[in-house]
Amino acid sequence: MPRYASSIDVARLAGVSQSAVSRAFTPGASVSKTTRKKVLEAAAKLGYQPSLIPQIMLNHRSNLVAVVIGELYNPCYWMVLQFFLERLKESGRQVLLVNVESGHFLDATIPRLAGYRVDAIVSTLPLHAPEAADELARFKIPVVLFNNSVKNAWISSVSCDNRPAGRQVAELFVSKGAQSFAYVAGAQDSPASDERLSGFSERLRELGMKPATIYGGDFRYEGGRTAAATMVKLKAKDGVPNAIFCGNDLMAFGVKDYLVGDAGLNVPRDVMIMGFDNIPSSDWGTYGISTFSEGAENMVAKAVSEVERIAHHPEQGMGEHFVVPTRLIERASTNRPVIRALPPGQATISPLLVASPVDGDS
Repeated sequence: MPRYASSIDVARLAGVSQSAVSRAFTPGASVSKTTRKKVLEAAAKLGYQPSLIPQIMLNHRSNLVAVVIGELYNPCYWMVLQFFLERLKESGRQVLLVNVESGHFLDATIPRLAGYRVDAIVSTLPLHAPEAADELARFKIPVVLFNNSVKNAWISSVSCDNRPAGRQVAELFVSKGAQSFAYVAGAQDSPASDERLSGFSERLRELGMKPATIYGGDFRYEGGRTAAATMVKLKAKDGVPNAIFCGNDLMAFGVKDYLVGDAGLNVPRDVMIMGFDNIPSSDWGTYGISTFSEGAENMVAKAVSEVERIAHHPEQGMGEHFVVPTRLIERASTNRPVIRALPPGQATISPLLVASPVDGDS
């Protein structure tokens, strides 16, 4: 094992006391220019950097923020991670990245995080068990949950408006003549997926439509393909739904690839498909998936802002839930004319950002 240079080594080489070395690396400390110059030159020659551990032990602040993230198979979370790294760097924080294999719940990660001296935890994973929020609070570490709505005295959260987004999908499908519907869900007990389904189902009911058939997709491309295959197998009984809302873009890709490539259907003539997340490949010509931009950068900015607020004003505590609006982006996968006007006063579709029309797949 290599031996790191110590402050004693620097003091010996510079010909000064160990306390002078400490003062030279402490902002605002009293030390002459000559002494500081000797110390810095000696430190550079030895490759010395002062340890943060004594400072952490002294003031109980590490300047570290743990970013706990899973589902890195999904490009959406690569974007989220990049936004977090950029924002936390701008705020002068260091990042402790914790990648969790089980990308669905934070609960199992809590014991690991308790051993680190972090100033705050930001997590893209939801809490599964209600008591997990109480367990987190017991460690007295500020936590910001991303794409979640849980909160208590030590937890704040930020999410996009999933429920209104689901309502908008229902309105879009119905206005374009859809009569049968499906929802390809994300992970079991995922708050975001459940909220999207809730808004979708609620608005379909209000518009007098039959409820959507629900298929599990686990937020993965393969799950979307499997869900689509199941729809085709059930075709003789119910017919393939002519409007499918997927809980994220990856599942929408899988659904479209199977329906077009394996079942020979046309999108959007035979079936319309909607995704969620607006990952870059959703705009590729092969897919052209209508989707929602969930404002990930704005959500990250709000999460980091909450970390900074509690760092500077700990007496204010946590317990806030912030909602960031989504934006519906219509592309080729729903590019059909509007044939039904919704009843007056009921329409809630917000202005759309419409991409350039692309011919449907044959």
